[in-house]
Amino acid sequence: MRNLVDAAPAHWPAWRLTLHDVIFGHESRAGKYFDVALIISIIASVIAVMLDSVASINAEYGVALYVVEWLFTIIFTVEYALRLLCAPRPASYARSFFGLVDLASILPTYLSLLLPGSQYLQVIRVLRVLRVFRILKLAEYIGEADTLMVAIRNSRRKLSIFIATVLVLAVIFGAAMYFVEGRTNGFSSIPGSIYWTIVTITTVGYGDITPETPLGQALASIIMLIGYAIVAVPTGIVTVELTRNRNRDGRRCDGCGAAGHDADARHCKRCGTRLVGATAPPMDPPAGPLDA
Repeated sequence: MRNLVDAAPAHWPAWRLTLHDVIFGHESRAGKYFDVALIISIIASVIAVMLDSVASINAEYGVALYVVEWLFTIIFTVEYALRLLCAPRPASYARSFFGLVDLASILPTYLSLLLPGSQYLQVIRVLRVLRVFRILKLAEYIGEADTLMVAIRNSRRKLSIFIATVLVLAVIFGAAMYFVEGRTNGFSSIPGSIYWTIVTITTVGYGDITPETPLGQALASIIMLIGYAIVAVPTGIVTVELTRNRNRDGRRCDGCGAAGHDADARHCKRCGTRLVGATAPPMDPPAGPLDA
């Protein structure tokens, strides 16, 4: 994102450079005021959309909220057009994450003219508040998010196996509950029984279907205990991967190109080549009188 908007061409006229500094810059006072005003407007517009969905508030203030909704949409439309105008590469900005979010934040209001009710999708505007990470220089939080995503990605096979196992158990126990309880006690089909099993295993427990027979209640108790036993498994898998990532560094082996070595590793775990930046092993202390 930074390479798309931060550098403005020197040959631009002064008004365009000033506009670029205000909209995309975060160092000048005008840029900071603009960012703060933008975030306040985004939050206010999302609150207005949420209030409009409340029937009692809509009945009394519906017209005012409708005007406010269009007012914010016009403001954000003008802001989006100005961003395209002062972006060094408008097409690249339009295809970037924030560019797409900016566009998606104004489309629902216009679509509501053709599809009533779509204006409530304006809550996507809250994603624009993510710019606060750049404004407040909190990029390290984004790095932490990247670390978490890497851990989840590295755990995807284990998580996939875990989810598949849970689904198999849900099918087996769901069919068993259908056989034990039957239609008379609310378990009208195997898919419905599987739904109940998933709700029970995940410890959600809506209570819309409950077993009535002693055997069904015993089976439900087993399912609940299994749910408590497995609910922490995904957390453990990701936590282990996070610990492994913290104990690794970014060094690559010059011999085979392998990465992901332990922080204290001195040689490649695949080919044995000495790693660049590896510290020498500690030397034994000289022999003293008692060692002779």
